[in-house]
Amino acid sequence: METSNHNSRIMDMFEKGKVLKICAPMVRYSKLAFRSLVRKYNCDICFTPMIVADDFMRSVKARDSEFTTNASDRPLIVQFAAHDAQTLADSACVVAPFSDGVDLNCGCPQRWATSAGYGACLINKPELVKDMVTHVRNQVDNPNYTASIKIRIHKDLRQTVDLCQKAESAGVSWITVHGRTAEERHQTVHYDAIKLIKDSVSIPVIANGDIKYLRDVESIHQLTGVDGVMAARGLLANPAMFSGYEDAPLECIWDWVDMAIEQGTSFTCFHQHLIYMLERVSSMPEKKVFNSLSSTSAVIDYLQNTYGLVRDLAT
Repeated sequence: METSNHNSRIMDMFEKGKVLKICAPMVRYSKLAFRSLVRKYNCDICFTPMIVADDFMRSVKARDSEFTTNASDRPLIVQFAAHDAQTLADSACVVAPFSDGVDLNCGCPQRWATSAGYGACLINKPELVKDMVTHVRNQVDNPNYTASIKIRIHKDLRQTVDLCQKAESAGVSWITVHGRTAEERHQTVHYDAIKLIKDSVSIPVIANGDIKYLRDVESIHQLTGVDGVMAARGLLANPAMFSGYEDAPLECIWDWVDMAIEQGTSFTCFHQHLIYMLERVSSMPEKKVFNSLSSTSAVIDYLQNTYGLVRDLAT
């Protein structure tokens, strides 16, 4: 980890008229190399993958493997799964010198998380969420450091509004709303619910869910009035999405190869990102061949032979 003299206030980025473009926390995927890639293509803020705060505080090994950054990896929000206010505050104090804020995951719907008291079950514990935000606010010795939450919605939206207003009263910096309930997976995003939440609080609200193209950023802003949008799967398929590309351009694919190798990314992660990026531009036979590759050199040879180098585009 490297500390940074990054003094700009992240809250100043929420200017009127600018819709922030944000890379979502993605387990296994929103790591340093991928964050470096999307930052090159107009991503304003990046989140780390979700880190379990208990494990993070208990183990030096967990801290070293789960949280990697460098001086150019800013603005950076570190997302934690937590169910105890002091553990969250302790975790925030550890990462504060290397980041711009922490985010509490109140949206992960996976059974392992909710059964352990993490993730989406927290939307039904507004007082605990409020307590956790307060602890971070009181214990991180940097008034510009942000404490945010990422939530899913309730079937009864009055409960969601109550949760958000309670979090606001505790000093939460902003709220990211994934516009689905904990039970919904691929159903249509409830943008009306996101608009209701935006209209019910005076802090910034970020919309999350089904952002696949740059044009979605403006359309969702028009629908909901949100201050930013957060993309996950859309960025996996096209890390250059926020620069206006419809599909991942060849330059972006080679940028990923360079950045992943430079950062020492594992082959599995390196390969999987490329599988996502090539999904929309590859034929079934091409996918079958590419998905079966088992070494970095084989991947590079395949890309050169199939797509060429970036400089070939100019010839």
